Amino acid sequence: MSFYGVTDLWTYVIGAFGIILLPGPNSLFVLSVATSRGIKAGYQGACGVFVGDTILLMLTALGAASLLRSNPALFMVVKYAGAAYLAWLGVNLVWAAIQKWRSTDESQAQAVAETPANLAHPFKRALVISLLNPKAILFLLSFFVQFIDPTYETPAVPFLILSAIVMAFSALYLSALIFAGARLAQVFRARKRLTSSLSSAVGGMFVWFGAKLATASLN
Repeated sequence: MSFYGVTDLWTYVIGAFGIILLPGPNSLFVLSVATSRGIKAGYQGACGVFVGDTILLMLTALGAASLLRSNPALFMVVKYAGAAYLAWLGVNLVWAAIQKWRSTDESQAQAVAETPANLAHPFKRALVISLLNPKAILFLLSFFVQFIDPTYETPAVPFLILSAIVMAFSALYLSALIFAGARLAQVFRARKRLTSSLSSAVGGMFVWFGAKLATASLN
């Protein structure tokens, strides 16, 4: 039995909650922005994520998953473009961390006052990251559609219900990360080596996300 066109609602709720909690480029970027630039910038990044996820959900409703499956060349372009962008972000984060590690106390004080290049324009960067997020491509375009009753007379209703659930989970999770990042900033501000090590780890994760997306499949 379906709930307004949604099949097995509670299985979807549990699955969506687990997917949101899995570490991904969206959450890591928002956490990094909040830690480096504060709560306001963190929410700018979160808004970019919400817009990107909304676009992906709309594409899903329009049959993007079927289009990608039926056009392997198109899927390859999307996949490798996303992988390259995520890897580029990761390499730049690692390089910035290395420079910060090597900097003197005086240059470090100057660096704190400047906005890291990879964290500038958080809304735009988060939007691109969201659109190229391997979690979204692998789960929203495949997991999401499994809970839509194809025989339901108004397909928009189950899409809106499922979208509202996943977006609510995302908003709560990103808000928790933003406030956690703002608090962590107080600890990291005076600890250059710790900050550099964590930035390197985040950069490495972005490279890993890029590699994972490069080997992704919708089958």
